[in-house]
Amino acid sequence: MTMHETAVLFDCEGDELVGVITAPEATGSDLGVLVIVGGPQYRVGSHRQFVLLARGLAKAGFPCMRFDYRGMGDSMGEARSFDDVNSDLRAALNAFLDRMPGVRRVVLWGLCDGASAACSFAPTDDRVAGMVLLNPWVKTDTGEAKTMLRHYYLRRLLSRSFWAKLLSGGVSVRGSLGGLNGAVARARGRNVSGESRDNLDLPGKMAVALHRADKPFVVFLSERDYVAREFEQVVRDGAWEGLVAAREPQRIAGADHTFSSAVWRGEVETKTAEWVGRISATPQSRKSDQEAHHV
Repeated sequence: MTMHETAVLFDCEGDELVGVITAPEATGSDLGVLVIVGGPQYRVGSHRQFVLLARGLAKAGFPCMRFDYRGMGDSMGEARSFDDVNSDLRAALNAFLDRMPGVRRVVLWGLCDGASAACSFAPTDDRVAGMVLLNPWVKTDTGEAKTMLRHYYLRRLLSRSFWAKLLSGGVSVRGSLGGLNGAVARARGRNVSGESRDNLDLPGKMAVALHRADKPFVVFLSERDYVAREFEQVVRDGAWEGLVAAREPQRIAGADHTFSSAVWRGEVETKTAEWVGRISATPQSRKSDQEAHHV
């Protein structure tokens, strides 16, 4: 299927934002995909991930838009954190649908804190049909410490090379014990000075937002990524009860955080297109088409 790409400029509270729409020449679906970037990066993505994803989805028949938040890439304005981009997302969604009249609904596709931003935005806009969440960012001091204890320190303690370095003087005993003790303290919800900590706000808010949105979503997790491991740990909490897709994620074997190889990117693209295709074909989408036809 042939496609075309169009650069777009649109307003967000007085600042001019930049985006790119990649669309097939013809599509029978009213569903598009809005890519939400994660981390301090812009619409291209690490190793051109978002460019390649958008083109792959367009070839599969789904228009796709990727854009720069205010203060990032080529967009104007002051930079902001992922938990303060709802206005940017709404402006991008409006621009996407304005320029693609056949598109009425979108799937939000977000990596890392882009996934966290998608969760926050989803319950605020009825045009969101679902979410693809990749290695969602749920970082808290406690959660990060538990993850490091389980997936880093335990592995080191069971490693023959670690003990060889320790006995030969290649590893600082004081430094290693200090790091371990600090992780244990944070995992217990306390900092190293013994003060209580309560940093579970982010994952709790995400769980509440997903419940409120009550929309289909899928989670992709990398095999070799501490962010993914922390997410697996967080969803065992009761706040995530009933969110089956979070508790039963799809895993990409061998992948790192940004799916940096062509094989991993290709697997993400294929799985995304398949999942978006199922959302497009749901009875809800056909009902929406019928309702729109009679308006």
